[in-house]
Amino acid sequence: MSKTSIPLEIQKEAIKIIDEYNHKTFHDYIKDLSYYPEFKGKFLYLKRKEFGKISPVARLTFIADIKKWEFAIFKWSSEQYDPDEWFFPGENLVDGTIEGAMKAGMVAYPV
Repeated sequence: MSKTSIPLEIQKEAIKIIDEYNHKTFHDYIKDLSYYPEFKGKFLYLKRKEFGKISPVARLTFIADIKKWEFAIFKWSSEQYDPDEWFFPGENLVDGTIEGAMKAGMVAYPV
């Protein structure tokens, strides 16, 4: 499945999950602070808009289920996504879900 794209129905569901998380977490700041997705092949890149600045947070790899994604944190030290890095604040929140990845990102990279 290395070059397979994420199915459109999964992309739509992922966007819905991200939008719901943004509304629940950022409330009145949603225009200035929010997660947004970028889909490329089998990857969902989670980026965060922070008062005009765009920051990479994590890369999720689609396995075959909306509730089961492989996680890779963005490491600023190497400016790469690292699926083998598991010693970062918030790693305990990574549970294979998109919401878990966003929660982990908020702890790893607080606003």
